[in-house]
Amino acid sequence: MGAKNPFKDQQSYSSLTKKVLPYALYVLVPLIFIRLYLYPIPLVQSQRSQEYLQSNPIITTSSSSLPSPVTEKKSKSIPNERLCDYFNGKWVQDKLGPLYNGTTCSTIKDGQNCITHGRPDIGYLYWRWKPKQCKLPRFNPSIFLQLVKNKHLVFIGDSMARNQLESLLCLVSRVAPPELVYSNGEDNKFRRWNIPSHNINVSIYWSPFLVKGIEKSNEFNYNKLLLDLVDDKWAADMDHFDMIVLSVGHWFLHPAVYYDRDVLLGCHYCPDLNDTEIGFYDIFRKAFDTTLKAITDRRGKNAIDVIVTTFSPAHFEGEWDKAGACPKKEPFKEGEKEVQWMDAEMRKIQVEELEKAKKNSAKLPGLRFEALDVTKLSIMRPDGHPGPYMYPFPFADGVKDRVQNDCVHWCLPGPIDTWNEILLVIMQRWKVQSSRVR
Repeated sequence: MGAKNPFKDQQSYSSLTKKVLPYALYVLVPLIFIRLYLYPIPLVQSQRSQEYLQSNPIITTSSSSLPSPVTEKKSKSIPNERLCDYFNGKWVQDKLGPLYNGTTCSTIKDGQNCITHGRPDIGYLYWRWKPKQCKLPRFNPSIFLQLVKNKHLVFIGDSMARNQLESLLCLVSRVAPPELVYSNGEDNKFRRWNIPSHNINVSIYWSPFLVKGIEKSNEFNYNKLLLDLVDDKWAADMDHFDMIVLSVGHWFLHPAVYYDRDVLLGCHYCPDLNDTEIGFYDIFRKAFDTTLKAITDRRGKNAIDVIVTTFSPAHFEGEWDKAGACPKKEPFKEGEKEVQWMDAEMRKIQVEELEKAKKNSAKLPGLRFEALDVTKLSIMRPDGHPGPYMYPFPFADGVKDRVQNDCVHWCLPGPIDTWNEILLVIMQRWKVQSSRVR
């Protein structure tokens, strides 16, 4: 037998490849596109979200009557004042510690009263947020009281709104203790405090979707959202508000069915229902669009300042009911922890809807919008949650195999106090801008 001709074999292989390759591509290319459509690559999404976060900082001087953050840096309308991007910064150790504690403030919800519940480490109390461009002042209750004198400040949202509200009341209480004058609803979801010395009312309205919704119950294990209707529980009182703080997000992750103008859009995580599965990001955007339009379109005579607290990430590690679900004892260092894609996307939606509301209300007097950008500074504080100390002394009888953890809300005192320090700065800047207009 003669030796095989390798060149001839190579030609045959090449010919076969040319015949098969088009058919392979014909099959593979559609599959690749379907895969990318249904399951986008997280790394690419994460990079894009990080780019958005870095290129869209929140500047605390923006309002409906001011230039955008991009042009504002070059504006001369605010001379002799340093603009500050509070998004970029780091946590630094602080010897002074908090301005209150679990025994000096009576408005702390039991689940966030970590030290009183036996949390043994106190190092998490001795950190402060330090922006790169400027210094964040410590909360001054006297300044706050003067700025909000004779006004009604309202927090609207879910339990994160309540967490921030209770932090604010604690910060103020060492100068002017608030008096509870109204309470209604399960778990005190609707409350109002009065500070008689300055005729200030501070209220909390439970509205985890901002729009009209029916929360899950024993009858059905999912929420129902009516995306075209704002929640009347707070909207009916809007003409009595002077400043609104909106804070929602986490409830949109729960199973839910969505309607718009009585039309069923679909649902999120409802395998028992024969409805179209849709994600919650567009729903989150629609809810904010409806809410901010309702505020803009209102026909009340009072001026309203609107602040949106951006999404606050959770810090669960592993199973939520295992000991050590959020075990960190110190903040992340700068660059050690990036904002995850879902958290960044939620923040992005809030910022974009807020910017749209600013443009739509640019010619309306007495209406201002601002973002309280807490997403990054919050993701860097895994140590600030109650964890197992949402209940008193959870390990008094020894370490248990299963223990419920709260890695979403914040200990009081704790990192959430920083949110209200930035809130006070925003209010001070608004006061300066108002005086210049006059």
